[in-house]
Amino acid sequence: MTAAFLRANRRTWSSLRKHRNYRIFFSGQVVSVTGTWMQNIAAAWLILQLTHSPVAVGLLMLCQFLPATVFGLFSGVLVDRLDVRRTVIATQAASMVFAAALAAVTLGGVVEPWMVYLLTGLRGISLVVDHPARQAFTFQLVGRDELPNAVALNSGLFNGTRVLGPALGGAVIAVAGPGACFLLNAVSFVAVLASLRLIRPAELFPLDRGDERPTFLGGSREAFAFVRRVPLAGVILGTVLLVTTLAFNFNVLLPVLAKQTLLSGPEVFGIVTACFGAGALAGALVSATISRASPRLVVGGVAAFGVVELLLATQSTLATVGPLLVVAGLAFTLWTSNANASLQLATPDRLRGRMMGFYFFAFNGVAPAGGLLAGWLAAAGGTALAFTVGGVASLAVAGGAYLVLSRAPGRLRPVTRPGTVSA
Repeated sequence: MTAAFLRANRRTWSSLRKHRNYRIFFSGQVVSVTGTWMQNIAAAWLILQLTHSPVAVGLLMLCQFLPATVFGLFSGVLVDRLDVRRTVIATQAASMVFAAALAAVTLGGVVEPWMVYLLTGLRGISLVVDHPARQAFTFQLVGRDELPNAVALNSGLFNGTRVLGPALGGAVIAVAGPGACFLLNAVSFVAVLASLRLIRPAELFPLDRGDERPTFLGGSREAFAFVRRVPLAGVILGTVLLVTTLAFNFNVLLPVLAKQTLLSGPEVFGIVTACFGAGALAGALVSATISRASPRLVVGGVAAFGVVELLLATQSTLATVGPLLVVAGLAFTLWTSNANASLQLATPDRLRGRMMGFYFFAFNGVAPAGGLLAGWLAAAGGTALAFTVGGVASLAVAGGAYLVLSRAPGRLRPVTRPGTVSA
């Protein structure tokens, strides 16, 4: 039993043990992403304070994710043309500037909703390039064999800080207001920028991009052709698009859940967000221990997420909502980390930036419509209606994905090699 535990533990942290560059980058991200979560909940709470409207919180999500809608399908071409590390440095620096500006207007007492919307939108533009660049950079940091483990650990980092960031954010909002959260986030970017400077380029895994850099038109055509010819890629992108649009609008629903369903303040908002993050962290660690990219786990995780949302729709106390959010977080990270790793491993190096751009579009590109839908559902029927719609949608998508992938042998097995696009 002890030996099995030790082997599982070594698998869980293998990318961090083996790769110095990844350890350094991971450490910087821990600090920076914690600050980002503080800003996320502070911005949502600030808009709710200024407007008293769930729909206005949905509009905030529109501003953040509209750039992904407009540019998400093409941003990956830019990533495939540029040096990935330098691209990440540029996008992280831009996000730091926008956080500092938001802190200045809020702490200065002159903040208006339109200012929050504008600066959130500018940050969204930087994320359109930052996300596919960071995903492609992860491949360079750890290589193909360790990629599923590193993607899961990245999810663990993202969702572990989802526990710490909202908890700190709720406390900071209660004591010093949202502006202090924005300021702390701006300072946190120093850590990730320092880590990027400390990385040794000579130790990065090379990318086989070919001799020519893609043009925006030709590169986009090649990426769409890949999705058409590799069924797994299409199913993963379709699943991510539908579930995140129809069922995963927690940035809108959790503040409404805390304020209107649970009749509480920012401290409880921080708690419910942290509960989801705790479960998401657990799901990421499970995926890291498995260390394989499994489409079967994508389907199962989506189905479990749908069941939990249906249960959440019937609850109105923190004692019952908290544990369900933990399970929802576990299921969510289990399917998203496997979706990300499966898509990357099925993709040739020359297309990785574009496929990660597609993934970001699927995850966030229709989020403006999803956020407005969630806000409208919450305004019309409370979080009960919004969670019910999300749960039914998740179950339907999971069923459809399973049917498509089960038609041909092997499509539900772990992914081990990239797909190809014929000339």
